[in-house]
Amino acid sequence: MTVRPLVYAPGMSAELPVVRLVELRETPLDVAEVLRAVEDPTAGGVAVFVGNVRDHDHGASVDGLDYSAHPSALDRLREVTGRIAETYNVRAVAAVHRVGTLGIGDAAVVVAAAAAHRGVALDACRALIDELKATVPIWKHQLFSDGTDEWVGTP
Repeated sequence: MTVRPLVYAPGMSAELPVVRLVELRETPLDVAEVLRAVEDPTAGGVAVFVGNVRDHDHGASVDGLDYSAHPSALDRLREVTGRIAETYNVRAVAAVHRVGTLGIGDAAVVVAAAAAHRGVALDACRALIDELKATVPIWKHQLFSDGTDEWVGTP
């Protein structure tokens, strides 16, 4: 499921939309794309978080995983990015999450925040990934090497 970005315009000033890129997609994520989305000449700090698929969880070997998203997930992701932008008074935010089948080492999520100062950028980026993980209905189906599986984040 590839959904067009909410807003995507590298180099925008803070007077224009602060939420620059919000997307769920089945294709590989590009960290450079997310960084370009939050470029702003008034930003002195940019923070980025990349969540990758790791080869283990809770002491068990992981072979891969699938991400599924509820139909409301994109709207929820837009709400989260907007709330973080407003709460932290950032210059720009962006968030992109994969859905579908991912392998070990693949980027599952990339979020970024740009602000006048590094502390605000770091705080906003952490809050963005934490709130995304806690409230956006995206579920992880882990496939373990021993043939078992586990759903994570389901209601």
